[in-house]
Amino acid sequence: MSLDSDQAAVIVVRAGLREVRVIRVLIAEDVRILRDTLVAVLQLEPDLDVVAAAARGDEIVPAALEHRPDVAVLDIDLPGGDGISAAAELHHRLPQCRTLMLTGLGKPGTLRRALSAKVGGFLVKDAPADQLIDAVRRVAAGERVVDPQLALAALELADNPLSPREAEILTRHAAGEPAAEIAAQLHLSYGTVRNYLASAVTKLGARNRVDAARIAADAGWL
Repeated sequence: MSLDSDQAAVIVVRAGLREVRVIRVLIAEDVRILRDTLVAVLQLEPDLDVVAAAARGDEIVPAALEHRPDVAVLDIDLPGGDGISAAAELHHRLPQCRTLMLTGLGKPGTLRRALSAKVGGFLVKDAPADQLIDAVRRVAAGERVVDPQLALAALELADNPLSPREAEILTRHAAGEPAAEIAAQLHLSYGTVRNYLASAVTKLGARNRVDAARIAADAGWL
């Protein structure tokens, strides 16, 4: 069942003699076979209705504003923008839409970044289908759903020592961008970019920039 975007975001329909609260869902996943599988799994449930699907990070917010989902199930690593940034924007622009991160990046630091973006849930992609379905329902009801072991690891993890600018520059450098190009794109001097990279290496206790990027990525800080 699919609803027009100008209809109520959450409705009640009759199924036999009982009433079912229909939860409108948006899916964001760039791998088509996974996206189609998620849609098919959720559509089998009488109380879940997938109203939109996105393949890119920059498609999430426009799709949510158009279709007004109750829950957005978002991958983190997407072309065109990451799911955590989209979740943070949704929190401000469409606060009635709760977010559930479904990702292969089950890292404590990634979880902490997601929780800072006010997400309602965090599941890894190898979670069973029934766990995902239950998480969508619980997030829609206003609960927070996080794997207990991952949550404990996140609490034990030290705070990210990198500043937002250091993390951004280290991420760009790890992706292969030369320091001069990073400087031009961020309107910084070449020396300033080198200083940010050196600071990141020092803060992380790394041997070099490559090692710093590995340490930060493993912790989920990038």
